[in-house]
Amino acid sequence: MPVRTFREMVLRERPTGGITPGTFAERRSPMPVLDEGEALVEVVWLGIDATQRTWLNPDATYIAPVEIGEVMRGSGVGRVVASRNPALPEGQWVYGVLGWREYVVAREGGLFGVNPVPEGIDPRHMLTVFGVSGLTAFVGMSAVLDITDADTVLVTGAAGSVGSLAGQIARLLGARVIGTAGSAEKAAWVRDVAKFDACVDYRADSVPDALRDFAPDGLTAVFDNVGGVLLENALDRLALHARIALCGSISSGYTAAGYGAGPANYMQLAFRRARMEGFVFLDHQALFPQALSRLVGWVGAGELRWAEDVVDGLPNAPAALQRLFDGANLGKQLVRVNADETKVD
Repeated sequence: MPVRTFREMVLRERPTGGITPGTFAERRSPMPVLDEGEALVEVVWLGIDATQRTWLNPDATYIAPVEIGEVMRGSGVGRVVASRNPALPEGQWVYGVLGWREYVVAREGGLFGVNPVPEGIDPRHMLTVFGVSGLTAFVGMSAVLDITDADTVLVTGAAGSVGSLAGQIARLLGARVIGTAGSAEKAAWVRDVAKFDACVDYRADSVPDALRDFAPDGLTAVFDNVGGVLLENALDRLALHARIALCGSISSGYTAAGYGAGPANYMQLAFRRARMEGFVFLDHQALFPQALSRLVGWVGAGELRWAEDVVDGLPNAPAALQRLFDGANLGKQLVRVNADETKVD
């Protein structure tokens, strides 16, 4: 009888620039035999986040790198298809760090484990508004920037998964919000769907002029996902005692060469008596219950909107990750592991 196998994507070589066809390799592994307390999960959706590119570099950032030959780490949702764990019965939807593969054995819950999707929640939304993106956006706007109705806020990367939610949360907290995006189509989505007060296409329009018009008295808060020139534009338009939250620097490409140069005009922080702070949402676990409660309420009231950019097929996960750095996605980049029902051979 032939051995049943499933597919996994493993790191083949560390990229020096963008993701290439040689960065990952497809590996076939035998279907596992479950021990007591374990459950077998069919991975249905993968969440693709820019931070995953940093895990491919040799040095640790806020988390250890993925090793050569290791299954690529990443968030996902899936269905329990076999179980020896009464807490994870067959048919239960779960979410967690499932990795780039068709099947995974669930052994424990917790922050980096596998947990049941709450009743009434679309499982896919655990990768977007109720997952890393929503939590990061909420933590940045509430705990780091402490946004109120007195604020005028800039969100760079406003058409991305985190940025689009961050700007909407700032608006729901009473602030006026302007975003930046990389095309006229994206800028229109940010204004018309995400309901930012304004959004500028940084490739076609003058960001300094747009910021001057929107915030003649200066920006009181900045949620930065991009770094580079856009961060410098923001620093040149700060109000006194402004706050800047550093969430990402995707303009750097997150390569092993570095994560972007320091802003040439960093002394604006001193001149404007401003505060610039980096953050990782994992440091704010105590805030998660409040964050999820607020997010659920806003979603239920129709106050939060988000986009999903879907790529089909596990082998296309590497290309999906590169799409984030090419500016090809709108909203959350997702991978549907199998377009049809998973077939085990």
